[in-house]
Amino acid sequence: MKMKLALAFSLLTASLAFGLTAESAGAPPSDVDPAIVGALQKDGIRVKDGDKVLMELWFRSSMPKGTPNGQPNVTLAETPHGALLGVVRFPQRGQDRRGQTVKAGTYTLRFSYFPENGDHQGAAPQRDFLVLSPAADDKDLNAMPAFDPLMDMSRKASGTPHPVALSMWRQDAVAFKAGVAPEGEADQVLQTKIGDQAISVVVAGVFNH
Repeated sequence: MKMKLALAFSLLTASLAFGLTAESAGAPPSDVDPAIVGALQKDGIRVKDGDKVLMELWFRSSMPKGTPNGQPNVTLAETPHGALLGVVRFPQRGQDRRGQTVKAGTYTLRFSYFPENGDHQGAAPQRDFLVLSPAADDKDLNAMPAFDPLMDMSRKASGTPHPVALSMWRQDAVAFKAGVAPEGEADQVLQTKIGDQAISVVVAGVFNH
């Protein structure tokens, strides 16, 4: 099984197959380091399933850029590994596509790509991911942790040997449509922008592996 906000915040709030909608989430949370808050968009995205808030996300106002990483099947090739791309808050317990529990709280979102070692076959056609770490432990806006340290940070969010991550990718500008929409058999995908870069993020779904 295979597995939004434009800068003008032109909201799409359409009811979907199982009720996911997106709306304004207001200002970034106060339990995030002030330097990180200063780099985020001033209005976030609240993803809801009916009346239940699944998560709230605040992405950076501009996309960090670096030297192309040369990695295959990575769509954001100029985004530095470990770069902070946003913050997510779970008002109540959530879960990732692997079914791992995510405790209520606020987490940073850093860019990574899963290793080509066979363990993630079928996770996604691309290797781009947003890795979650507890915001209380991740306060350096400019840090760009390498893969292993980033995974160690994220295991504090999961409480398991596997980190917590959201699948994401560069969204084609022509096909971009801000909001949440179903994709494939089980996924719900948020389209938004970091600066002028359109992206897609899987905000609900199932990964059987």
